[in-house]
Amino acid sequence: MSAGRNVEQQIALQQRPPSLVMPSMAQRPRHDPGFLPIHGGFRDRFVTTPEAKYCCESCRLVLCNPRQTECGHRFCESCVADLLSKPNPECPADLEPLFEDKIFRDVCCKREIMALKVYCRSEKNGCKEQMSLQQVMDHLEVCPYFEVPCPLGKCKEKMMRKDMSEHLSRKCKHREITCEFCNHKMPLTDLQLSIHQHDCPKAQVTCSFIRYGCSFKGLNQEMREHESSFASEHLRMMVARNTTLEAKVEDVKSELMERYKVLPSLSSRLAEVEIQNEEMREKIRQLDQKVASVQKLMSTHSEKMLEVEMELRELRPLRAMREEVEALRGSVESMRSIVASLDSGRVGSSPGSHTLGSLEQQLSRHDDMMSVHDIRLAEMDLKLQVLETASFNGVLIWKIRDYKRRKQEAVVSKNLSLYSQPFYTGYFGYKMCARVYLNGDGMGKGTHLSLFFVVMRGEYDALLPWPFKQKVTLMLMDQGPARKHLGDAFKPDPHSSSFRRPTVEMNIASGCPLFVAQTVLENGTYIKDDSIFIKVTVDTSDLPDP
Repeated sequence: MSAGRNVEQQIALQQRPPSLVMPSMAQRPRHDPGFLPIHGGFRDRFVTTPEAKYCCESCRLVLCNPRQTECGHRFCESCVADLLSKPNPECPADLEPLFEDKIFRDVCCKREIMALKVYCRSEKNGCKEQMSLQQVMDHLEVCPYFEVPCPLGKCKEKMMRKDMSEHLSRKCKHREITCEFCNHKMPLTDLQLSIHQHDCPKAQVTCSFIRYGCSFKGLNQEMREHESSFASEHLRMMVARNTTLEAKVEDVKSELMERYKVLPSLSSRLAEVEIQNEEMREKIRQLDQKVASVQKLMSTHSEKMLEVEMELRELRPLRAMREEVEALRGSVESMRSIVASLDSGRVGSSPGSHTLGSLEQQLSRHDDMMSVHDIRLAEMDLKLQVLETASFNGVLIWKIRDYKRRKQEAVVSKNLSLYSQPFYTGYFGYKMCARVYLNGDGMGKGTHLSLFFVVMRGEYDALLPWPFKQKVTLMLMDQGPARKHLGDAFKPDPHSSSFRRPTVEMNIASGCPLFVAQTVLENGTYIKDDSIFIKVTVDTSDLPDP
């Protein structure tokens, strides 16, 4: 019975965490050190929010061992010690100087705080109990939800007090069990690790030479006699097993030698296969590039066909308009003949004059209609010409004919600049053009050819990102065999109005006033048949689809 009581006392003591182990009631101080926080105030959850007078002016927690200063403010014992450790300490509430000999224990405040109601410290585990702060430790000694360590020294697990009995009876790896053979009691781990089974005289064991062919089974004490009396038989079994293994090793050696003989040819064949594989990979890579190029070209052609089809829909009335114009021309000519015959045969009669006047009015109306149709036909022809010469891949090749005449017109200020036909980054992309001053502009006037890039207002601007950010390359093409083209490139300034979304037909041009000196241009091979070629390239690689 005394042994049982000792175990119970040991379990009860070890169930408390190190910071909360309580001495006996007769020897326990009024407040166990484990009950108090290490630093600052109490962190317990109070049933009602404590009044401000119970809170530390430093840590703002509920006061632990409250101390009151000369200026009337309260601090935790550890908090006021921190303040006093600083040079020239002062109260954080009113900045009054603090003196250690004028700080005293506030016993009345402590008594009131210890009477405040709190929730159990094991509330997170399910305990719903409430008690005064004074009663917390007494409650934790019996709280079924309080976590305690296993009383068995080697076990390091912790569990709630209510789960302790199940842990000791079923789950603890170090619990005491009884050997089924000899009824000897020992820790479960010893039995699981076969430490006891090796020594238990009544344990049923198998001969350690079973892998060599021995089939003996018996008790531990019988096994010792068996091993002594059957030593020669065990040795014979080992020799037989060793002979078999040696034969198998020889077979394996022979097989390895045969395989080793073919290794050089296999290595050479493997090298050839790797070369072939590398060649195939290169061919596949080239094919992938070709397929990608073809797909891109097909996509470009598809977009171009779509755009052309859309433009042709607008131009379909062109043939009918031409036929209508021809019919009007025939009608006018017929009317002219009638008017001429009436005019020659007119006898001055009133009805004849009336008819002639009516025919002249119809003739005038037909002339007006023909003029309108002629204008529309000219507009349609111009639009078709622009469509046929437009580029939709961000590249403009601009041929400027009659260079000498156009240059002279620029010199005499008759026509200072020329605009190229529009070109596009895609069928639904940015609309752009180039502008050239053959006699220069600004700093380059009279000495250089000035070349500029212009962003125009397009049909699909609402779907495109702004400002325009694509890299632009300007180039004068060398028509000689050396192909020494002259070029310059720039990235648009996102803050420039030249690259914002156009609100008029075209933005302000941006480019190079000193693009190429006229002496370089006119003395090289850049002019041929009185023509020059300008190339403008807009990078579309990172342009998102609209």
